Amino acid sequence: MIISTTENLPGFDIIEVIEIARGSTVRARHIGRDISAIFKSVVGGEIQEYTRLMAEAREHAIDRMIADAERLDADAIVNVRFATATVLQGSSEILAYGTAVKIRKKR
Repeated sequence: MIISTTENLPGFDIIEVIEIARGSTVRARHIGRDISAIFKSVVGGEIQEYTRLMAEAREHAIDRMIADAERLDADAIVNVRFATATVLQGSSEILAYGTAVKIRKKR
């Protein structure tokens, strides 16, 4: 599966636009991470535990978006974007979405 944040794919023609492919995950904070985060917020610096949590959440959202595109029989996903939203206090949703398309190599 080719994934791109651009509208077009160099070397390929988009021959069919299928529909939006999407994948999301909701993640909650963990008490162990919160203790470390509180300390970091006092002394300053990156909260690496949350950075890792969000990176893992993005990867899960991408994997689910790819699975959705495969279900749609797409060859690629273009214009890929991410969105986040707070679901409830301490929980966030990460959404990955893009346009599922059929492609062919340029001649």
